Amino acid sequence: MDLGIRGKKALVTGADSGIGWETARLLLAEGVEVLISDKDQESLDEAARALDADPDRLHAIAADVTDTASVENLAAQAQNVLGDIDILVQSSGVTGAQGLFHEIDEEGWRSTLDVDLMGPVRLLRAFLPALRRGGWGRIVLLTSEDAVQPYDDELPYCSAKAGVLALAKGLSRSYASEGLLVNAVSPAFIHTPMTDAMMDKRADEKGTDRDGAIESFLVEERPYMELGRRGEPEEVASVITFLCSDRASFVNGSNYRVDSGSVATI
Repeated sequence: MDLGIRGKKALVTGADSGIGWETARLLLAEGVEVLISDKDQESLDEAARALDADPDRLHAIAADVTDTASVENLAAQAQNVLGDIDILVQSSGVTGAQGLFHEIDEEGWRSTLDVDLMGPVRLLRAFLPALRRGGWGRIVLLTSEDAVQPYDDELPYCSAKAGVLALAKGLSRSYASEGLLVNAVSPAFIHTPMTDAMMDKRADEKGTDRDGAIESFLVEERPYMELGRRGEPEEVASVITFLCSDRASFVNGSNYRVDSGSVATI
């Protein structure tokens, strides 16, 4: 299917691995010129090599979403390399502070919110002027099942993702008349380095291996994931890429769950 975005220009953050990397790969396959970004330039360069794309259509620039100056520098470099972008996919994030509410201190809350909520805010503030100039644009913000189905042992992450979901909905009302459509995608338990780390920690606690930790996690913590497995990054990236496309021209302010049924309500 031709998604109608050949020649468009995109920024994908959190793109050194996982969902961000797969999204960049699919956008490149659709003929989009892509700038990938993440915190570490070395891992980002490695990710760019793995994408094996025409160097004229793939660029890699590191930025720290917790640092306003770093994000503003990314915007300036993006302008030099690409000009105005048409597509922004915000995929960077961390699990952050974990534990029951009384076990997490203020710094745990602050550091998690700084990446998972204020990170998207900083990126949007820096890139919104360029996105508004073109008369056609797409913003896709990565949230989580946790935004609408919070878990008591990761409330800072859940709260941040609920904030991102509200941010996406609010933005969708502000700029649609200018041709800029804003949507959210909410994955659940995807096969990424972040969930690998979570499962390795669980394996240590339970005296098992990663596969055993995944199996017990699905049974005990995610019983509504009816497919009984972790999702793959490309399964999320396919939805993101659709929302970035001309095929999604009447989709605005929506939240697409890619969660195997994990969220228990409709």
